[in-house]
Amino acid sequence: MKEDDTMLTLDKIYHASKVLKDVIHPTTIVRASAIDVDCNLYLKPECLQLTGSFKLRGSGYKISQLTDEEKARGVIACSAGNHAQGVALAATKYGIKSLICLPDGAPISKVEATKGFGAEVCMVKGVYDDAYNEACRLRDKHNYTFIHPFDDENVIAGQGTIGLEIMNEMNDVDAVVVAIGGGGLISGVACAIKSLNPDVKVYGVQAEGAASMYESIKKGEITTLDRASTIADGIQVKRPGDLTFEYVKKYVDEVVTVSEDEISAAILALIEKQKMVAEGAGAAPLAAVMAGKLPVKGKKVVCVVSGGNIDVTILNRVIKRGLISSGRQQTLCIQLDDKPGQLLGVSEIIANHGANVISIHHERASEGEITDCILRIVLETRNFDHVKEISNALRKAGFRLV
Repeated sequence: MKEDDTMLTLDKIYHASKVLKDVIHPTTIVRASAIDVDCNLYLKPECLQLTGSFKLRGSGYKISQLTDEEKARGVIACSAGNHAQGVALAATKYGIKSLICLPDGAPISKVEATKGFGAEVCMVKGVYDDAYNEACRLRDKHNYTFIHPFDDENVIAGQGTIGLEIMNEMNDVDAVVVAIGGGGLISGVACAIKSLNPDVKVYGVQAEGAASMYESIKKGEITTLDRASTIADGIQVKRPGDLTFEYVKKYVDEVVTVSEDEISAAILALIEKQKMVAEGAGAAPLAAVMAGKLPVKGKKVVCVVSGGNIDVTILNRVIKRGLISSGRQQTLCIQLDDKPGQLLGVSEIIANHGANVISIHHERASEGEITDCILRIVLETRNFDHVKEISNALRKAGFRLV
């Protein structure tokens, strides 16, 4: 092969951009002035992409570059979500058969969406690794072409078109923040941006519970985690790619991690402030900015919201966690004397300070004085300062918070 066929170049990313014009939906950068951060924040909403994530770009370009013989044989992929849908839609657009191996625990919504985009689905008992092994077995048996989710030059080039679009639309950007799972997205985006303007900072973000690239960069060698667990399932990867590790080392300025609470708070901020639904991986870049993990104060920053395919069954839990982590919901436990009028006194203080009671539970205390009782009250509050204000008022009135 020629050199530019085997390595990532800006020319290859430009070629991918040209090829993908008839495949993807353009996503225009959005100003996020309503979100309270210390920078000029913008969002690249790939959550509005066809299939609901950026994955269509990489799989679309990869499939477009297959030989006629490879296309005739069909493609196979393994995924628990976004990659599956990207491969399915891209293959259908090019008139190619696609088979997707999914773990049997994959959300029904994602299974049905993958089928809806035209793929044949093979449900595999177990987890992602079991589905991957089955995909490799079927690939070898039927001579399918395997479409890797991130560790492939053409896949990376397709994802890099996001970097081109950001620079075309906002050439005075100071920093771009991107989530990292296996590293395909940030590798392509960082290569495009640094090739066009080396002064633009590119920051990567991982979930604390799946920080494989973070650990690999820190140790200077590819590291495989014993386990990976996070609500950001799109970046729940135990081992980064061989190619992507090298590109992150070469092009990315810094990699940081965010907690589950920080991701939840970012999902909530996007819903409330921007009317934008993001999955955990899509909200991770914003989480890093909101939590002050990156040196972007006063800078013009673009966060890539990489996907919006959050399962509705966990969205409620994520929102609740986001409310708690941002001081919007608080549970207070108050030890009371078991006598008339105590609940009225607590209620008046809460009402006077503008909080809203969501639920209340009153029980006789099993410990402490025999005449005591415990009031467990869940409040809707403005922020942590508001919680502190109410707590101080209760203590000042003689109530004991436990």
